[in-house]
Amino acid sequence: MGEKAIVRRLDPQGRVAIPVDWRSEWKSDKVMLVRKGRRIELAPVEPVDPTSLFDSIVVPDSVDFTDPHSLRRSFLSRRKEAR
Repeated sequence: MGEKAIVRRLDPQGRVAIPVDWRSEWKSDKVMLVRKGRRIELAPVEPVDPTSLFDSIVVPDSVDFTDPHSLRRSFLSRRKEAR
């Protein structure tokens, strides 16, 4: 998809209309606004399938789930290893 630019006016509440043919390619009605100096970038926020998060955290067998400190130490040590 190539880049395309259009000029739109803001309404009194600061809203801008996004063309329907641009929005129809999105899978969500949520957008993220990023302020970069005097520029604003707008990007659709794609929904995340909850099943994609299954088994995404690996916990060693040595962790005691009844002790929250043990669990936290395990996560922190894995994060340091990943760096």
